[in-house]
Amino acid sequence: MTLCALGPLTNLGMAFVKGPDIVGRVKEIVLMGGGLFEGGNITPAAEFNIYVDPEAADVVFHSGVPITMVPLDVTHTMLTTKPRIAKFRALGNKTGVATAEMLEFFERFDEQKYGWEGGPLHDPCVIAYLLKPSLFKGRHVNVAIETHSELTRGMTVVDYWGVTGRAKNCNYLRSGDSDGFYNLLFERLATLA
Repeated sequence: MTLCALGPLTNLGMAFVKGPDIVGRVKEIVLMGGGLFEGGNITPAAEFNIYVDPEAADVVFHSGVPITMVPLDVTHTMLTTKPRIAKFRALGNKTGVATAEMLEFFERFDEQKYGWEGGPLHDPCVIAYLLKPSLFKGRHVNVAIETHSELTRGMTVVDYWGVTGRAKNCNYLRSGDSDGFYNLLFERLATLA
């Protein structure tokens, strides 16, 4: 099975520790978390999902299960601009209107925090990757999780340039087609009531 992790990896890490036979049944993990080029969003070095339980993330990244990581480097490029929100509203269904209203409400925080023209969509990128992987580009790298440092606890230490020689354990997504991502969302949400 494919597991989509949209939050901290506590449950998954605990399952792997308590029931190691589970690991062999997992085909892949696609997770939203971490960052390299964008840094962190909860500390200068750490993204929230990894920061709140780096020990669990460490277990998952050492599990041997194929991992695709959708980091802040990607999600911070998937901004909910005013024209995109207007397009959700114009879908002609209640889902489009509800989506537009939710996005207008939540994006205010990110606009103030980062000074951007909209807020990023983090978790939907995981599902979009599974539906249409061609929207994203990345490479296989080694990712280690910092569990001890006071300054960098929860940091995803991404060996993007291959300088450590450590075994590659992650398909690290580095970029995405934001127009294609939103077109996929518009297409799918247009089919709902």
